[in-house]
Amino acid sequence: MQPLLEELHRRAERTRLGGGLKKLEDQHRKGKLTARERIDYLIDPGSSFIEIGLFAGEGLYEEHGGCPAGGVVVGIGTISGRQCVIVANDATVKAGAWFPITAKKNLRAQEIAIENRLPIVYLVDSAGVYLPLQAEVFADKDHFGRIFRNNAQMSAAGIIQVAAIMGSCVAGGAYLPIMSDEALIVEGTGSIFLAGPYLVRASIGEDVDAETLGGASTHSEISGVTDNKYPDDKSCLDAIRRIFDKTGHFDKAGFDRAEPALPAKDPQEIYSILPLDRVKPYDMREIIHRLVDRSEFEEYKELYGQSILCGYARIDGWAVGIVANQRKVVKAKGRTGPAGTAQPGEMQMGGVIYSDSADKAARFIMNCNQKKIPLLFLQDVTGFMVGSRSEQGGIIKDGAKMVNAMANSVVPKFTVIVGNSYGAGNYAMCGKAYDPRLIVAWPTAQMAVMSGASAARTLLQIQVASLKAKGETITSEQEQQLLQTITSQYNEQLSPYYAAARLWVDAVIDPLETRSWISAGLAAADHAPITRPFNVGVIQT
Repeated sequence: MQPLLEELHRRAERTRLGGGLKKLEDQHRKGKLTARERIDYLIDPGSSFIEIGLFAGEGLYEEHGGCPAGGVVVGIGTISGRQCVIVANDATVKAGAWFPITAKKNLRAQEIAIENRLPIVYLVDSAGVYLPLQAEVFADKDHFGRIFRNNAQMSAAGIIQVAAIMGSCVAGGAYLPIMSDEALIVEGTGSIFLAGPYLVRASIGEDVDAETLGGASTHSEISGVTDNKYPDDKSCLDAIRRIFDKTGHFDKAGFDRAEPALPAKDPQEIYSILPLDRVKPYDMREIIHRLVDRSEFEEYKELYGQSILCGYARIDGWAVGIVANQRKVVKAKGRTGPAGTAQPGEMQMGGVIYSDSADKAARFIMNCNQKKIPLLFLQDVTGFMVGSRSEQGGIIKDGAKMVNAMANSVVPKFTVIVGNSYGAGNYAMCGKAYDPRLIVAWPTAQMAVMSGASAARTLLQIQVASLKAKGETITSEQEQQLLQTITSQYNEQLSPYYAAARLWVDAVIDPLETRSWISAGLAAADHAPITRPFNVGVIQT
C-alpha cells in the first residue's frame, strides 16, 4: 500500500500548486489571495475542508497546457458554524477560464448543494469560457448555461447562495454572482461586465477602462449590481462569515447520531489487510471493523447470501446501513464458485454477486429506507455470477431487484470503491449513475466494464480475427506483443485517477480519511429532509 499512498500524496501536492509557483506569486503581487488561501481564511479555524474533484482534468488538456483541478477548487467546509459548499476559481490556471471539466465540476458542486440543501459560496475570479474549447462547454444541457439555470432554481428552493467577485468576472460568467442571493465585490481587483474594454471598443467604438466599465465603485455606487464593496480579499471574506453568523436554521432530516467513538481495532491495519493482488481473498468484515465506531457491526442475515455483507453500524456517531462485497473463502454449500485459492468444498467469493446475495441486499436496502438509515456501499465487485446454473436460478431477476431497491432509495447513499468496480456490479453497488451523495475511491480501486485481463483477452481475440479476415498472418510473438499493448492501454483506464480526472468519483483518498468523508457527507445529508415516500414500483420476485 505504501507506494500507492506516496503516489497519492505526490499527485495531490503537485495539483494543489495550480498553475505553478510563479502564478501563485503573481496573485500575491496583485494583492490577492490564491483560491486555496481564500478558502483557508474563510472556513472556521481548526475545521476541515472536504475537497471535491482535486484530480479533475488531470491529463485531459495537455495540448492546452493542462488544467489542474479543473481550474476551480470545490469542497465542503464550515463557515461560522454552518456547513457550506465552497467554489473558488483558481486564477493561476488560465486566468480561471472555464474548460469543459470546469463546468462539470461546478455543476457537481451545485448538485451537492441541491441534494443536501447546503448554502453555497462562490469566490469568483475567472476570465470566462476558454475559447479554444467553447464548443465543448457552451451550448449543451450540462454545459456552462446549466449553472445559471441552477442558480435560479436553487434560489427559488431557498438554498442560500453568496458570491464574492474577487477578480475578473466577464461575459456569461457575470450572471453567476448576480443570480446569487448576495453579491460582494473587492475594490481594485474585482470587476464584472458582459464585455471587457477591448470588446466594447471593437463593438461600439467606446474607449473605457475596466474600473469605470465594471469595477467595485461602478457596481456598488452607480449600477447597484453588487451589494457592497470591500477594500481587500480578507475583509470581503469576513463579510461572508458575518452573513452566515446571522443566518437562521432550517429543518433537518433527523438521521440518528450518537456520541462518536473511534474504532476498537486499529484503522492502520487496513493497509496490511487489503491485498494488492486482485485474486487473493480477504475478509471485508475486518475492513469494516476498522472503519466503524467501536468496531461494532451488527450483521443482517449473516449466514445467507455470503458474497455480500449487510449490517448496521455507526461512523463518527452517525447510524449507517452497510452493503459490502465479500472476498473471503467460505464453505461452498454444494455449489461451485469462481476459480481462485478455494479448496474442494469451499468457494472463494471473489467479489461476485450471487442470487441469494442480491436478494438479501435488496431486502436490507428496503429495511434501511423503512428505518430512515443512510446507506454506505463498500465496493470490491467483479460483477454478477454467470453460467447456466446462475441464469436458470434467475440471477438477472435477483440482480434487477437489488438495483431497483438501491435506485429508488430515498435515504442518502454513499459509495467507497475499495478495490474492483466492474460491470453491472458497479451499478448494483451504487456507482456514480445512481446518485450517491459522495463517491470516493481508495488508491487500490479499479473501475471498468470488466477486469484488465478479461478485457485484454477479449480485445485481442477481436483484433486477431480481424487481421486473419484480411488474410494477414500473426505469429505467437506478435500476438503476445499485441496483448501487452492492449493490456497497457486498458490498465491506464482502470486507474482511480483516470476516473477522478473525469469526475466519475469525487476523490481518491487515503483509506484512513474514509471516516471523516462519510461523517461530513452524513452531516450534509441531514440538512435535507426526506420529502417523498420509498416505493420500488414493479419488482420481480
